[in-house]
Amino acid sequence: MTQKTVSPKAPRAASRRAAPAADRIRRSARDLFYHRGIRAVGVDAIVAEAGVTKPSLYRSFPSKDELAASYLRDYDAEFWSRFDEAVATHPGDPRAQVLAFFARVSERAASMPGYRGCGLTNAAVEYPETDNPARLVSVANKRRLRERLAEMARGMGARQPELLGDGLLLLLEGAYVSSQLFGVGGPAMHLRQAADQLIGAHLGKGGEGG
Repeated sequence: MTQKTVSPKAPRAASRRAAPAADRIRRSARDLFYHRGIRAVGVDAIVAEAGVTKPSLYRSFPSKDELAASYLRDYDAEFWSRFDEAVATHPGDPRAQVLAFFARVSERAASMPGYRGCGLTNAAVEYPETDNPARLVSVANKRRLRERLAEMARGMGARQPELLGDGLLLLLEGAYVSSQLFGVGGPAMHLRQAADQLIGAHLGKGGEGG
């Protein structure tokens, strides 16, 4: 009896088909939205990638805008998971915490294929309408991040913590955008060092080793 040859891809394909339609839609939408842009990706492309039908998509998500908002809520959760993971590496040391997170952003910008910065930042640019569900998720994330950085600046003993926090936020957002323009070897590679120098200036001290 001839044994049937099974492709190595078969188990993954079977697993993908077995996953709930909503989960497949979310995963496919995340990849397409992040790499191509939300408005550039149509519903047809999403259902084709997910291997589902349009009725399946609309049963889970009332509109493309709601699907985009769902993608961004997932992205927001992932963002804070990465942020808190970096913070946890330096308990009680907010300066080192910030630098650890910035170093990880710089590393992703330099090494991740197809890196397109922050999906939340990109979505805010794509959706200028202030009441759009996707934009609301993005704005909430950035407001919370601004507050968190100011809080960490206070923990460092900065004389003007809000100013330092805003400066750090501007550096981070600049890294997200510039990485899409310059790719590997661009300004984002110096994100951690620039942040360290900025913090040192606000604390009246030099950077690490300075």
